[in-house]
Amino acid sequence: MAKKKTFLKDLLLVHELAFILLIFLVATIGAIGIQLQEASSQESNRINLLVQEVQQTRGDLYRQMKELFDAYFLEDTEALNEYNNFTHSVESHFVELRKLATGAEEKKAIHDLYTGYQVFLSETTALFGQRATLSSENLKKILNTGLESGIFSHYETLLANTELLLNQKQLELEQKLQKNKSKSNFLLFTPLILAMLLLVFSRIFLKRSIVRPINDVLQATSEISAGNLTHKAPEEGVEELAALSKAINTMADKLMSSQESLIRSEKQAAQGLLVPMLAHNIRNPLASIRATAQVMDDPALDTETRESISGIINTVDRLERWTGALLAYLHPLRPQPTQTSIREIVAGALEPLKQKVSEKSIQLSQPDWPKFNQGKTISDAIFTDQHLLEQVLYNLVLNAIDASSHHGAIKIALEANKDDFLISIRDQGSGMPFTPDPSAISAPTTKRFGTGLGIPFAFKVCDALGGSLQFSSETITGTQVAITLPKKLTIDDTQ
Repeated sequence: MAKKKTFLKDLLLVHELAFILLIFLVATIGAIGIQLQEASSQESNRINLLVQEVQQTRGDLYRQMKELFDAYFLEDTEALNEYNNFTHSVESHFVELRKLATGAEEKKAIHDLYTGYQVFLSETTALFGQRATLSSENLKKILNTGLESGIFSHYETLLANTELLLNQKQLELEQKLQKNKSKSNFLLFTPLILAMLLLVFSRIFLKRSIVRPINDVLQATSEISAGNLTHKAPEEGVEELAALSKAINTMADKLMSSQESLIRSEKQAAQGLLVPMLAHNIRNPLASIRATAQVMDDPALDTETRESISGIINTVDRLERWTGALLAYLHPLRPQPTQTSIREIVAGALEPLKQKVSEKSIQLSQPDWPKFNQGKTISDAIFTDQHLLEQVLYNLVLNAIDASSHHGAIKIALEANKDDFLISIRDQGSGMPFTPDPSAISAPTTKRFGTGLGIPFAFKVCDALGGSLQFSSETITGTQVAITLPKKLTIDDTQ
């Protein structure tokens, strides 16, 4: 499963949103706490006002009783007016009580209290009209027994019940306030815990996704600037830093490739100046030696002398081929592409090798040209430099022949893709004891008189023809060479 990409801007956005959420949470908790405190305060004030209003009805009721007694026993002419004033006061208190009361219990208690007061009011108001007709004994009995012990006592009971209800409400409110306070304390710790977690997360995130990758990038740039182009910056952390590390690694690879190309070009330039002069100075003596040996070759000479002369001629020819191969390798390649076919190129490369194939009785198999690609009839037409490619195939097949034992097998296969061809050559030899290096001037050789220039020349031609060359070798299965070539070679006219 592919790892999900993480961008720095996204992480910073999440970080900012977390801070905003934390601030919003703190503000919400504070607002809830203030709201709960205000609601509790309002409820407490309401209950206190209810208690005050109830107590004031009791006080006004006592004053009404006093005015009734003043009217009967002191014959106070203003007692009835004062009594009525207190009646209005009590009525106004009950109006406030109805406004302040909430819930069925409170409203019922206020209603019962008001009903009791109405009974008291009805009885006492009637006494003011009977003041002249009642005897002193009857009046005392009504005031002491009927009124004070009956109606007023009943009203006191209702007052006590109402106050008990309000006190219970006040106690419940205090308990609720205490519970809300505990909740508020707990909620206040929540943002603190979240802030600590956010701080820890931020530190881990910064260290793992930013600080450590930046240190790796700095170390990589130091190593690369010091000349260690093989050092790689770990592509870790957020996507931006991973992209930066990838760009640095790509830059190092390109610098290493450019450095290798520059070194190779400098070596070839130096050898290009030296080798032609050496080749000229070597070829002239070689030509004289070969001509002298040919003149000396006479059928009348003894066998040993003639073998020595033949050895001289063969050695001179090998030196001539070595010099020619070296010059060909150092000479700049300028492909001259023409429209041809893979079949024609393979045939041209194999023609000079027929004798060697016959001498070692090698089984050489070629593609089934009419149907070379998994039984499908596909054109093998190609636009490339036929002669250069023939030299490459000649050298590679020659190496395969030399590596093969008598009665061995060599297989040449062809695979056509959309834009290129894949030519493979497989032998059943002992395998190559080395891995060919495309940048090397020469390659190791296992041949007694080999020059080591065949494989580098093949690399150079494949590169010039826009293709690639790969070797895979095992001790038991032999060596396989894979050549990839475009179907149409594009020449840069500016070169």
